[in-house]
Amino acid sequence: MTCHDIEAPPGLAAGPILYARGADALEARLGVVAVTRNGAAAPVLHADGSDPVALRLRARLFGHCVWGADFALPAGPDAGYAIDGVRYLVRTDLTGDLAIGFVSCNGQENGDEERSHEDRDVMWRRLAADHRREPLALLLHGGDQLYADEAANAHPETRRWAALPLAEKPGVAWTPDMAEAVRGYFFRRYLALMRQPATAELCARTPSMMIWDDHDIFDGWGSHPPDLQESPVALGLFEAAREMFLLFQLGADPADLPATCRDRSGGNFSQDAAFPGFAVLLPDLRSERRPDRVMGEAGWQAFEAGLAAAPDGDRRIVVSSVPALGPRLSLVEALLDFYPGQQQYEDDLRDQWQSRGHRAEWKRFLSAMEGEMLRHGGPVTVVSGEIHLATRGEMRLPNGSRLHQLVASGITHPKPPAAMAIGLGLLSRLGHSPLKGRPIRLKRLPGQAMIYTADRNYLVLRRRAGEWSGAWELEESGRTPELGI
Repeated sequence: MTCHDIEAPPGLAAGPILYARGADALEARLGVVAVTRNGAAAPVLHADGSDPVALRLRARLFGHCVWGADFALPAGPDAGYAIDGVRYLVRTDLTGDLAIGFVSCNGQENGDEERSHEDRDVMWRRLAADHRREPLALLLHGGDQLYADEAANAHPETRRWAALPLAEKPGVAWTPDMAEAVRGYFFRRYLALMRQPATAELCARTPSMMIWDDHDIFDGWGSHPPDLQESPVALGLFEAAREMFLLFQLGADPADLPATCRDRSGGNFSQDAAFPGFAVLLPDLRSERRPDRVMGEAGWQAFEAGLAAAPDGDRRIVVSSVPALGPRLSLVEALLDFYPGQQQYEDDLRDQWQSRGHRAEWKRFLSAMEGEMLRHGGPVTVVSGEIHLATRGEMRLPNGSRLHQLVASGITHPKPPAAMAIGLGLLSRLGHSPLKGRPIRLKRLPGQAMIYTADRNYLVLRRRAGEWSGAWELEESGRTPELGI
């Protein structure tokens, strides 16, 4: 069987996609989304242990209907669900040994739709093959699931806005026609990604948790000057991206957010969910972002409450869309200050925790995770993407324990030039201690020669007999040896 001959319900235009809402020893709590064309009957969900029910309509969009529901499956070796009679097996017993996949950066800035799927989706096909050999318990998506930078081409006025000088951008009005064109762009792009065969195979059978990053909106969202960031067109683009993120990445009814979201107002989409022996936290680093902040107080309260909610001794897996442990990028920012105007990479640097503008919040983020490790004895592992390279880092705590960070990026984004990996590796040698007495060190992947590996990749976390490890699948050199974390 290949990923191209996976059976799907004949009445669906896309999906199903499965979402993780948490689990215990008795059941796994899940969400599901499916898309039909207008006029089709509501898809029927038949979850093991429950009577069949029709999915609920969540949106009518561009000749299609988006349907969804939350449900539960009993923990067991052969649990599953069916949509319109097509059955999908799901790993629901999470009490013992398990594997968790992590992916990020599913696209490229320009021309992503024109790329050949034969090349674009090589790593998705490998991950799907991994899942067939050893079913994944969860699939974590660390940001840039969608590269929407070309949304500004959806309408003549948004194209004109994109080409204007910074000072003139606030003068372009956001009209209903522009909104409809941009919403149509986002919807079509999500639909295309859901139909990609290997992604469809995985996402129907492996519960996902997703958090967005800038390209899910547009490049550098939240890190631009006010004339761009607060212009009517930029805010309109954000609202269209937010609407589709809710439907397809959270798998949510826009009027009723899933229980994994602590901020019920929808101002911040930070999530957390508990599983047997571990918790997953996905802070939302985009919804409230501004050049001088990463999260507002709603986001911080959600993240810190999620950390505190995990039982003592349980591992916390924190999905930080941008790396929490990194080189001294503030030195590069300082260098750019010698040049006038907005530099090409200035918003990319401001996106990072290590930016001078975010230093206080960076220390708060690291302190929150360290505090949980010291107070409750549960290890914290950070997984991150965004940089289109693979690497790892450690922050040594005063008691001798270590906060581990594993970076996997990107699953389809082309690898960057080798010079970028070399330059960041040289910068990382300077070392850094944002928290006094807690040095950060960037390190090579097992078996690799340099600190940063320029190769398309994904990450697999494993728990065996209570011990955790991570291994990267690299496009050119294959699977790394496992790293104990």
